[in-house]
Amino acid sequence: MTGKKLIEIYQLLLDRFGPQYWWPGETPFEIITGAVLTQNTNWANVKKAIANLKSANLLTPQKLHNLDVLQLAQLIRPAGYYNIKAKRLKNFLAWLFNDHNGQLGCLEELTTDRLRAELLTIKGIGAETADSILLYAFDRETFVIDTYTARIAARHGLIEPEADYEQLQLLFQSNLPADTKLFNEFHALLVRLGKEFCKPRALCSRCPLEKLPHNLEIEYF
Repeated sequence: MTGKKLIEIYQLLLDRFGPQYWWPGETPFEIITGAVLTQNTNWANVKKAIANLKSANLLTPQKLHNLDVLQLAQLIRPAGYYNIKAKRLKNFLAWLFNDHNGQLGCLEELTTDRLRAELLTIKGIGAETADSILLYAFDRETFVIDTYTARIAARHGLIEPEADYEQLQLLFQSNLPADTKLFNEFHALLVRLGKEFCKPRALCSRCPLEKLPHNLEIEYF
């Protein structure tokens, strides 16, 4: 039953919004960089920061690894929290070079569970960022959970409001076909819904899921 409801939600969102073409990025490393930079900001700001790195011809693991952290911070300034995010990118690169010879190709050889566990050891890389890297940069069967997803799932009675990240992820991964294209599109569609309709103060009028049972007494920031 839960699986059918999830597929119904997915189809309603796809019919309304169409494909979202996530994640924008020309290379796996650009996607990884974007996943770190998009923490606590919007994508328009991330695009500006990535454009700065491209203009400086620095968007490679080796070049950013060699770059002074203060210089990196100034280049990614448009993404906000630039000093913190520069350190997080440096933490990722230190792990990549210390543990995997600076080669993203080495990560392809790791199982999804192993790669996720290693990513989570990097200071500043949480579950959402790690899973975004897994799904969008490495095409792994991992469903990304964020505030939008939690809010929508709770309001539509798919899970209890107090459910944690792992419980929410299990909800999707155990009730949907293990398909990276589906996980990719579904997550992007949920983000679109959360931004436009299922806000902390919901805008139910003309919402693609308006006719489905939902409970607006459940509030999420």
